[in-house]
Amino acid sequence: MRYERKMILDPNMMPTREGVLRAACKIAEILPPTPLLPIKIGGVSCWVKAEVLQPVGAFKIRGGWHRLSDLGAEERARGVVAVSSGNHAQGVAWAAQRLGIPATIVMPRNAPEVKIAATRALGAEVVLYERPGEDRDEVAARLIALSGATLVHAFADAWVIEGQGSAGIEIAAQLGCEPSRVVAPCGGGGLAAGLALACPQSAIVPVEPEGWDMVGQSLAKGEIVRVASDAPATICDALQPPATRPINLAVLSGRADPGVTVSDEEVRAAQRFAFSRLHLVVEPGGAAALAAALAGKVALDAQTVIMLTGGNVDPAQYAQTIATSN
Repeated sequence: MRYERKMILDPNMMPTREGVLRAACKIAEILPPTPLLPIKIGGVSCWVKAEVLQPVGAFKIRGGWHRLSDLGAEERARGVVAVSSGNHAQGVAWAAQRLGIPATIVMPRNAPEVKIAATRALGAEVVLYERPGEDRDEVAARLIALSGATLVHAFADAWVIEGQGSAGIEIAAQLGCEPSRVVAPCGGGGLAAGLALACPQSAIVPVEPEGWDMVGQSLAKGEIVRVASDAPATICDALQPPATRPINLAVLSGRADPGVTVSDEEVRAAQRFAFSRLHLVVEPGGAAALAAALAGKVALDAQTVIMLTGGNVDPAQYAQTIATSN
């Protein structure tokens, strides 16, 4: 199937399940499926999808590859610009390096240094901005105006949403059926939207940090809600967009369970659980869904799948977290 490329701001350009299936085929050509691992929580058996084992340590490689591999020759020559605290940055940089596309990534100056360094190591140019203080989208817009590059948005992009949804196609193949529900960490809603398209019979449960539940609040109100100016600090650096976007809200409306949030301490407990029980390194944002499950905030059954979405940790902070007694 071949798509007619349109400007991503075209309101008629929406992600589709057919696009998710196409993305899954493209990704299967270059990457093996990530493992679906059995776990038991509170006596209930369920599953975790170990996206922490992707080459860039996060699921974001899926959307990055689907988006960049669909660019035409002229678009590739002009390059791409992305905005990210680190995991989308690495996913785009990885795809750009493999495809020979110049990539510039706008990253917050206070992003974990391990993520900034990894993005540069993949050959991308990194432009830093102040968070809070500067509008990251304005920084990206200035760069695009100068170069004519293509914006690869971290979550409000039809191709990116479809690419992330490829994880759901893998899950269904590994389970032999669609899961009863998929519990997923949620920033802007790109992964949750992709999973909703990939698994139309599954309940989708986005999990957000306390005070940063912009997707949950937007779903509850039926309109975009921006983060409060006094939003609390969170260790989940990957889950801090100021708002979701209409494209995500449109896909998730009526499909996702809003209102599940987790605290920093619940997230740290999930990181320790993943380390001790699953032998996996999971960053704070990547552990949010597991945190909700361990805290009893979501229903679990034998066909529930919990997404572990990222494993790019700050070594010192991670060592301190896992050394702390439960």
